[in-house]
Amino acid sequence: MLWTRWLVLLLCWGATGSEEQADERGAVPAEVRSDSRRERSPPPVEPLDFGFVPAAVYDTHAYYEPGSMGILFHMVHAFLYIIQPNPFPKDLIVKVIQQNMGGIKIEEWRKPENVVLLLQWIQYESGFLICATFGVVFVVLIPVIAMCFCMCRCCDNCGGEMHQRQRKNADCHRGFYTASLVATTIFIIVGVLIALAANHNISSQVKSTRRLINTNMRDLKTFANNTPAQVDYLTAQYTTAKNKVLSDLDNIGPLLGGRIHIQLEKSVIPSLDTALRMAGAMRETKEALENVSSSLEVLQDGVGKLQASLSGERASLSNTLSDPACTNGAVSHTCNTIRSTLSQLGINADFSKIPDVNHALANVNTVLKTDLSNIVQKGYASFNDTPRLVKEQTKNIVAALPRVKGMLDKIGAEITGFSKMFPVEASLANFTIFLNERHKAIESYYPQIDQMDFYRWIACVAVLCMVVLVMAFNILGLLCGNCGYDKQASPTTRGCLSNTGGNLLMAGVGFSFIFAWVLMVIVTTLFVVGGNVEKLICEPLANRQLFKIIDTPFLVHPEKRNFLPGMLFQNPNIDLTLGGMYRECYDNNGLYHALQLETMFNINSFLNRTVYNRDLAKVFDSVQVDLQGITLLEQAGRDNLINFANSGIGQIDFQVYLTEVNKGVTLIDLLSFCSDLEGQADQLPRGALENALRGHASSIRFIHREQVVPLEQAMSTLHQSVKQLQKTSNDLPVKVTNVLSAIDAAEYLIAHNASHVVKQETKAYVQGLVGYFKQYTEWVKNSLTTEVAQCKPISNIVDSMEIVGCSFIIDSLNTFWFGLGSCCILLIPSIIFSVKLAKYYRRMDTEDVFEDMANTGNHGEQVCDIHGNLAISSPYSDTLTRFPRASAPPSYSVW
Repeated sequence: MLWTRWLVLLLCWGATGSEEQADERGAVPAEVRSDSRRERSPPPVEPLDFGFVPAAVYDTHAYYEPGSMGILFHMVHAFLYIIQPNPFPKDLIVKVIQQNMGGIKIEEWRKPENVVLLLQWIQYESGFLICATFGVVFVVLIPVIAMCFCMCRCCDNCGGEMHQRQRKNADCHRGFYTASLVATTIFIIVGVLIALAANHNISSQVKSTRRLINTNMRDLKTFANNTPAQVDYLTAQYTTAKNKVLSDLDNIGPLLGGRIHIQLEKSVIPSLDTALRMAGAMRETKEALENVSSSLEVLQDGVGKLQASLSGERASLSNTLSDPACTNGAVSHTCNTIRSTLSQLGINADFSKIPDVNHALANVNTVLKTDLSNIVQKGYASFNDTPRLVKEQTKNIVAALPRVKGMLDKIGAEITGFSKMFPVEASLANFTIFLNERHKAIESYYPQIDQMDFYRWIACVAVLCMVVLVMAFNILGLLCGNCGYDKQASPTTRGCLSNTGGNLLMAGVGFSFIFAWVLMVIVTTLFVVGGNVEKLICEPLANRQLFKIIDTPFLVHPEKRNFLPGMLFQNPNIDLTLGGMYRECYDNNGLYHALQLETMFNINSFLNRTVYNRDLAKVFDSVQVDLQGITLLEQAGRDNLINFANSGIGQIDFQVYLTEVNKGVTLIDLLSFCSDLEGQADQLPRGALENALRGHASSIRFIHREQVVPLEQAMSTLHQSVKQLQKTSNDLPVKVTNVLSAIDAAEYLIAHNASHVVKQETKAYVQGLVGYFKQYTEWVKNSLTTEVAQCKPISNIVDSMEIVGCSFIIDSLNTFWFGLGSCCILLIPSIIFSVKLAKYYRRMDTEDVFEDMANTGNHGEQVCDIHGNLAISSPYSDTLTRFPRASAPPSYSVW
């Protein structure tokens, strides 16, 4: 049994250790769990690719499709369901086993509880018992009936008298018996064919059994050969996690520094961004001040020129309106209307009194001599240089890489050494040798199995030949009787062929009596055995109810909870059931999970104790990173910001600018004034006055185009710039103070709290390294559960046994007795119809004749035998008088 234990334990890389080791293994995960509650959730770890475990390909397809025989199998199953419709008696079987574990004793059955079990069992088997009783009665009565029938016929009774009375419906009776016997014979032949098909199916499926045995053996060898390679692959993949750890250690600067940078940038980058935006605001302020200054100069100069142009045009227009033509009564009203609007040709906005912004502009230019953007970029560069600082200050970690590599190699050697500690390969090699020997031993029995199957086939054919013999007599009797039958012939003068048909039918009756009880003995025996095997083993095995019986707690022994772990591991308290193991193997999961070997050896505990080495964490205890050399904003930049806040932008009277800008350049829209002027000119008669007014309108449009439009553009620029300056100057000292405060807070964080961030990120970095090993252990666990030593061959063996035992043998056996039993039952009507029909085919010794007694007026019946003697029987007398036919009175007549 040594190889069996090695087969069971081949994936756990060992057996259970001492209690001290178990306590040590159990303490590590508990500590890890306790720490994990206090720590923040670890950062995501880069997933590792461990590849695919070498998969085993199994050849066995434990599935059987009976084909056309399935119809017969379903018929038999339906018949057995009618006989035994009760559900599987799981509780009853468990009670019987538990109460009779010490052996079955006669005196024990007298106990009330055993009597109750016996009565329950009888109730469950009532259908089989009734049918078996019928079979026994059939077996007993058939010989008795046969003897009585023979004696009765010897006494010229029961159809033994060779005399047939003439009846008018004789042809109808003969046809009915012939049709009934033909139908019965056909049904019996169908039963023979069913039994013959079942007999042949057994022989043909015996050859398929070899294929199942061969494929199952190959699968077991594949299982044994692939498992060591799969285990080696699991141990070899430790190198993937180890190399990733060494790679991260070699790049500790970018990785750890990057983590520290990410944590600090949440406070640092926003403050630097604010300072950078303030530098941009300085440049925008300078541009706005320059725009204000230039726009103001343009407006002051342009407004003066515009004022002169409008004054000249107003004077010229006034002179035109002084023309004598305007005194005409029809024209004077128009001229007066135009004259009244001349006052609107003037300037509305006055920019001459608005103070300039040269002082503020000069201050801003002085501030911009210091490039704040460049200073802020230096702050960015200084902060982004964190990974380099970390790398320089963790050179001791890089120097310790050979020592860390030595520790990791030692861990890998422990895992490999532990996997080699147990002779898994040697045990599996011995198991492979055992399989080869068993396979050869099984193959050596093939000739004997073929010979036994041949003898079985011969025996079944011989049994069927008994029925075939009876059917041969029936068929020949029907052929001879029907072919030789002559309606014109009297019973005593029937032909030889007809008489032979009757004798063959009676021979079939005789062989039916001889063989029927023997066939019923065979049918009853096979029915009781095959039917109970089908209902108590095959059906429960198909729906896995049988596993529930085996898995019943304390079934075998009152102190042993589970049967399977007690047999395999001598530990019946393990929660391992045969049904659960079968389901796991049927799903092609690993044997480690199917046998619940984690209860004996927890691979995670071993890997936690081995892989999670505390010495690796101690390497990082000496990590010290000083980030005080990082300067976010130099003093020049701080002074620059303060000078910008004190540049005088806030003292500018923006409302004065906005008030003048909102007034507009002129008192009236000059284009509207021109349009009105041309409209008034249209009302005048054509002449010099009209042309003069149109000329003035053109002059005003020119003034608008050349002078007003540039001024409006300058006013728009001035308005936008003033608004921008107003927005920038709004609480400018507060904004600068906030920027400096944010910079100070970020620098304080770097100077005073960086050590905490470094420790926090160093711990997260170590957790990332440990996370690679956690991925490895989880991958090992999942691989052991689903991919390593997939135990599909075990479930295939169970399914193959079910196919061979139930589908190949029991179903065919039940179909055989089903067909043979139907033949036995139909032999009874076959006997009756054969006896009745033989009377119409056989040559009789006597026959009925009728004469007319003319002298007495009485009719008498005469019976004439085959020797020519006549017997007269009177209708008034029960006596029969025989006399020779030659001396008969000449006056009789025959009907």
